Amino acid sequence: MSEQRDILIAGGGMVGISLALQLAVRLPDTVRITLVEGYPFPEQGVAPGHPSFDARSTALSYSSRLLYEQSGQWQDLAAQACAIETIHVSRRGRFGSAVLRAEEHGWPALGYVVENALLGHSLAQALLRQGRVEVVSPARVTAVEPDRAGTLVQLEGAGQSCLHTRLLVVADGADSSLRESLGVAVADKPYGQHALIANVAFAEPHRGCAYERFTASGPLALLPLVPIAGASNRSALVWALSPERAAELKASNEDDFLEALQEAYGYRLGRFLRAGERHTYPLSRREAQEQVRRGVVVMGNAAHTLHPVAGQGFNLALRDVARLAAVLSEVGDGDYGALDPLQRYQRAQQADQQRTIGASDLLPELFMHSDPLLGMARDLALSGLDVTPRLKREFVRYAAGVAALDGQSGEAL
Repeated sequence: MSEQRDILIAGGGMVGISLALQLAVRLPDTVRITLVEGYPFPEQGVAPGHPSFDARSTALSYSSRLLYEQSGQWQDLAAQACAIETIHVSRRGRFGSAVLRAEEHGWPALGYVVENALLGHSLAQALLRQGRVEVVSPARVTAVEPDRAGTLVQLEGAGQSCLHTRLLVVADGADSSLRESLGVAVADKPYGQHALIANVAFAEPHRGCAYERFTASGPLALLPLVPIAGASNRSALVWALSPERAAELKASNEDDFLEALQEAYGYRLGRFLRAGERHTYPLSRREAQEQVRRGVVVMGNAAHTLHPVAGQGFNLALRDVARLAAVLSEVGDGDYGALDPLQRYQRAQQADQQRTIGASDLLPELFMHSDPLLGMARDLALSGLDVTPRLKREFVRYAAGVAALDGQSGEAL
């Protein structure tokens, strides 16, 4: 006989934990919520080696701050976050550029940068402190069997064997085995590039500025980080390169790597002084062709994986989380797996998802195209943002996710 749950979240990465925290705030205490995570989930936070909390950093948009404020996590996150007060967008060797400033919108910041290890630890601690959500870890879902009342979930590990849930949330990452076992197809678009990531230190202070520079090989972003001992001026580097060049730079010695980075970026931050451990991963756009069905929702990277050019992937997923939690809070009969509310969630998020995914897909291709007329149009468009306040204001509202939240005014978000 299987034990009954109302909502089971498969995947304890940043999206899964964020959803659990949102649901704990919005749903009645009688609702039974379980999070299943394959990696150990110890009392002191996420164990080292968890793939969601690796050496990368996450750029949280201003809208993500608002959502974490509502669910009660922002105060802890703020101490570890570096505010993005300015964003400087440019293209190497061209005249076009744009500068976006938080003060022009009356915001404290356009966004915030947090190292994934710190972000993951903070969210995990918040989940454990609140004690509202049952955490089953280390355990993994080995099989699922939908039925009329929900889904029968077979587990391996943590003393659990079988649970039945009204709603199964699939949030186990871009290469989701659970999504595959449910027969959900994906559309995959490889970009033929790898992202090289590292934390780098330089001579001049970043002053809360994020730099997005489009080079011939692909976009190069430097996201400001809080200072640490021995590196008061540092940023998180995300550099899109050919797989061969990414592998070469990853394997190169530190001096050669810094020289190549200096050549690609320039001296706006002075000389690059140090580089931390380098990692690479392939870039692709991946979308699940089905995000909801009776008793099932696919979320996070399992639902959509984006190019990192604009740092929108996790922020879009967090808006998905907030929307789903809002819709489920309106389910009066407690059938959280009913198709009607799940389809309502998908319809409500469709425009935000299409706009964000489309923009993240278009930008790298647009700036890498070599046509000279198109290049002139790009430069004029960048420069035009600085001289057209209304266009700039709307652009920033959408980039920061605030426009999407404003569009949810009919719900208590």
